[in-house]
Amino acid sequence: MDNLSRRLLQASCAVALTAAIATPAQAQSTRKDLKTGNKFFEQENYRAALPYYEKVLAKDPNNAKALFNAGISYMSFDKEKASDYIYKAQKLKPKVSKDVEYWLGRVDHLNYNFDEAVAHFQAYNATLKKNDQRKEEIAQLMQHSKNAKVQFNSPKDIFVKNLGPTINTQFSEHSPVISSDDKTLIFTSRGEKVTGATGQPSDKKNKSIAADGEYYEDIFEAKRVDDENWEQPRSLSASLNGRGHDASTQLFDNDTKLLMYRNDNNGDIFVAERGPNGDWTAPKPLGSNINSKSYEGDAHITQDGLTLYFSTGRYSEDGTLDLYVSTRPSITAEFGPAKSLGGAINTRYDDDSPYLSQDGKTLYFSSRGHNTMGGYDIFKSEYNAETRRWGQAENLGYPVNTPDDDSYYRLSPDGSYAYLSSYRIGGYGEKDIYTINYIKNAIIKGKVFSSRDSTSVIPGVELVFSGAQADKTALSFRDVTKFDGGYQVAVLSGRTYQVAVSKDGQNIETQEFAVPVSTNDSTTITKNFYVNYIDTTARNAFANIYFDTDKYRLRPESIKELNNISNVLKANPGINMSIEGHCDSRNTDEYNMVLGQNRAEAAYNYLKKQGIAETRMTTVSYGERRPAAPNDSPENMQLNRRDEFRIVLKEGETMPTLNPTTTGATGTGATGTDAGTLSGAGASRTAAPLTPGKSKVKLADGTKVKTKVDEDSDKVKVKTKSPEGDTKTKTKDGELDGKAKDADGNKTKIKTKVD
Repeated sequence: MDNLSRRLLQASCAVALTAAIATPAQAQSTRKDLKTGNKFFEQENYRAALPYYEKVLAKDPNNAKALFNAGISYMSFDKEKASDYIYKAQKLKPKVSKDVEYWLGRVDHLNYNFDEAVAHFQAYNATLKKNDQRKEEIAQLMQHSKNAKVQFNSPKDIFVKNLGPTINTQFSEHSPVISSDDKTLIFTSRGEKVTGATGQPSDKKNKSIAADGEYYEDIFEAKRVDDENWEQPRSLSASLNGRGHDASTQLFDNDTKLLMYRNDNNGDIFVAERGPNGDWTAPKPLGSNINSKSYEGDAHITQDGLTLYFSTGRYSEDGTLDLYVSTRPSITAEFGPAKSLGGAINTRYDDDSPYLSQDGKTLYFSSRGHNTMGGYDIFKSEYNAETRRWGQAENLGYPVNTPDDDSYYRLSPDGSYAYLSSYRIGGYGEKDIYTINYIKNAIIKGKVFSSRDSTSVIPGVELVFSGAQADKTALSFRDVTKFDGGYQVAVLSGRTYQVAVSKDGQNIETQEFAVPVSTNDSTTITKNFYVNYIDTTARNAFANIYFDTDKYRLRPESIKELNNISNVLKANPGINMSIEGHCDSRNTDEYNMVLGQNRAEAAYNYLKKQGIAETRMTTVSYGERRPAAPNDSPENMQLNRRDEFRIVLKEGETMPTLNPTTTGATGTGATGTDAGTLSGAGASRTAAPLTPGKSKVKLADGTKVKTKVDEDSDKVKVKTKSPEGDTKTKTKDGELDGKAKDADGNKTKIKTKVD
């Protein structure tokens, strides 16, 4: 054997000897850590047990017992990790525990796997004997999963928001109490900064750790910085905290008194008062009609201080909590004997944490009974003044409630949102404090532009926002762009909409638009749409005709204009026309669509009688959807009660040069690109280009036309006199102002823009 081989053999022997010595020592250390972890686990001190189980798993990742117990321990701190650990333990060792199916059901329930949870509970139930008392619990847990599935599949449009790491920690924070100005939050924490029984910050030496391994509950106060942020909380332990658990309950009497819990006498309800210097006085317990040797957990007092709702285990055989009410004749008197809130509220399980709305008509409370999703859920009940009874309890639903504990529901001072305490996925550790806001509408407004140049607005575009509520119920909101291309809709916020953009019944395109969550009624979002569309109808080729309110009968002056249009169409057989009916906004959209169609068809039928082929004309109604002016005055409404006549062009075509009319007409015909220049309601058309100066014309029917054009040709005045009536129009800087009077003395005013 050469020297190299000898050295390799010596090295391998040394490694083997070292491993042989280390393995028993490592195994002994693992057994010791597992034993210590199990000791804390049996005491339900899960936070203390976890570090020892993690030490075991660092050395032995497939230790099924450590995985299983660690998974149960994680259920209060990390539900997803709890699921991973318990499932891995069962895969490694199917019989890791006789209760493994029970715990798989529990962890699946907490992670929203409700069908799987029921299957595991059923499997566990099959292992129990017929008279086993646990069968009742398993039946209840299966019902919880079924309830949770129903609530989860029909969620409410509610925005749940964590108050953030300034308030919440990896430990438990709960029992939020908000001041009347909504600027101060008093709450309860089991975090590291509590003082518990000693008045000093907690650690193992000063024994501020409770039997379950968690810190004692202490009361803290935080000031609001803005809508999103809070100052660092300060402890109120100097005066409010006793030698064990202390919890905040409610501020009342103009925020000068604090209703609170202290675990004296197995748990009682106390009152503390704020002194002149702002400090709290030593709490005093309520009288014997409220407190007892049993547990009294939470309470709510009415604004007048005369009625108290509270939870107590005093009257139940097994110590479960029920809700009771007590009254007193004055704020200085003791509360009288308590009365149960009745079977609509109280169940055979714990009912706790009462809170009354300011009007006294709605009671919010937490319960492990009724149709809970699991653990405590928030419920509400309405008071019936006639029967003097509380109505059936109603689950507030998901996402207010979750498969785990949800409690301490407290409305903000203005009632627009609420606070609550909850164990839920995504929190900072144990129970956290959240706000609950109902999702509100947001105003979406903007304009629709042609994407060809990004500047041309497109009126008459229909926008349909399609989405869904949280429970999948369809939502649809619509508007049609006005003459300036603008639209406005109020949509439910906090979701993505498919926006269908169409014009004249033809879809242009569909875009996706995400609307962020709004929890107030004043959110406005500007959204412009740029679409691939070109209007193929030439504008203002002919003058509009107008209608009386709610009518589609042609006026005498309209007949004149239709005769003129007929002559132009006969002289130009190659052009086609779109006749468009419009209305003001006096009636419903549906009604106006029919009325607009009738107005378009009135002109269509007249032109057809004049010999214009049906194939050259189309009709369309826009109802009130394309106003020429705001519907804010009689004059503007008159402008909107109209027919418009547009030459239909193929895409890319420009307005053709029109041939002059060849027959005598009511109007003077049309020449070149000046054809169809609007002179007013029922006015004739000028046959020659407009040149500076004055002119007089007498038509074949006796109509006299006077025209005056200023030197720059930017101001034109036209007067007509005929047996049917008189007109006066003035056109300047693209705006037309006209007046007309018929033979009966009826007057019409027009004011609009002309292209």
